[in-house]
Amino acid sequence: MDIATIIGIIGGLTLIVVSILMGSPLSAFINLPGLMIVVGGTIMATLIMQRLNVVLGAVNIAMNAFFDKTEPPDEMIKQIVRLAAKARKGGLLALENEKIKNPFLARGIRMAVDGVEPQEILQTMRIEIASLMKRHETGHKVFKFMGATAPAMGMIGTLIGLVQMLRTMNDPSSIGPAMAVALLTTFYGAVMAFLIFNPIAEKLEERTKHEKIIMEIILSGIEGITKGINQSILEDKLMAFLAPKMRKRRK
Repeated sequence: MDIATIIGIIGGLTLIVVSILMGSPLSAFINLPGLMIVVGGTIMATLIMQRLNVVLGAVNIAMNAFFDKTEPPDEMIKQIVRLAAKARKGGLLALENEKIKNPFLARGIRMAVDGVEPQEILQTMRIEIASLMKRHETGHKVFKFMGATAPAMGMIGTLIGLVQMLRTMNDPSSIGPAMAVALLTTFYGAVMAFLIFNPIAEKLEERTKHEKIIMEIILSGIEGITKGINQSILEDKLMAFLAPKMRKRRK
């Protein structure tokens, strides 16, 4: 679980609520028409922008912002080097009963053990990487769209509230509720966009970049294993994927 994401969202909302309570009751910032316009409008606009299954898939992708399931790259390199050493000693068939947690690495090893040509293995794995990046990119677009749409829906709510207020200027008692809709919808839209949707979109992009690096490490590792490259040479090659600080730690 990514503690930073949890702390950020909960901490941000807590600070907003506490600041509200310091000056007024929380009920003053609860407006059902405003929530309907911003929340409902953002969801409906997103459904117009993408197919239903894509939007639902983006929700699953969003879980990557809260749960980081990828292994650290240095640990992945360590595992690949161990497999390479075993394969050089006993051949690719020696890896047949290896229990490998990462499914991408497991598929590559399985194809190598089954005797698939190295070029065919690499081509298949590259296609899988490209397909994964495409799916994640679609999920990123959904959250970026929601981050841009929420403030726009807040502005629509503001315009509705202003129109209602101007139509009832002769009735002072109706000005307050109309003004609440006008102001609170902008507030809701800003909170949703800048505290939830946009940060999640950015974190998902970082997660995807990290996952791609792991997959590229695996791809190079499988290539080295199938070619029978010495494990020390392979390790040096894979270490090039790591930041200099991580390379120093490995040494």
